Amino acid sequence: MPVLKTSRLELRPPVVSDFAANMAIVSNEETARYLAAHKGPADHFARFCRNAGSWLLYGYGAFTVRLREEGEIIGNCGVFHTLRGLGPDFDDQPEAGWILRHDQVGRGLAHEAMTAVFDWFSREYGPRRIVCMIEPGNEPSIRLAAKLGFTPIREAQLPDGGEVRLFERLPG
Repeated sequence: MPVLKTSRLELRPPVVSDFAANMAIVSNEETARYLAAHKGPADHFARFCRNAGSWLLYGYGAFTVRLREEGEIIGNCGVFHTLRGLGPDFDDQPEAGWILRHDQVGRGLAHEAMTAVFDWFSREYGPRRIVCMIEPGNEPSIRLAAKLGFTPIREAQLPDGGEVRLFERLPG
């Protein structure tokens, strides 16, 4: 399994002991407000297992992100594979996502992590179209998506009724 290192971060595939730290991150009010359909521990566990399944079935998924100096988990970022029921222009595509602990937002860490992820993904899987979804109103993530090369596709509604904006990042 890959381990990616940047100047400030270490990214590695998740292990079962990461669940509690990740649950704490997504349960924080500041973070949870932008997570479509986050409904508590059972929902988070299903997401955590879906990510593990992406690693197992596709060879890629979201990485656990740790600060190199302190070693503490501050989020997860990566490219994973999932089906969301959003249509053929989005489903069954590599999907990017980033979640950082609320006190780490605004430091350029998500950009640093995702740049390392995209470099690794491209080396391993070649240039590929990658999609992402962001809740309307999450302006910091929308700005980051643009900085990472994503462009809007369309607005969509998740099967549970939540509104999201869909983006794509084309190869090259």
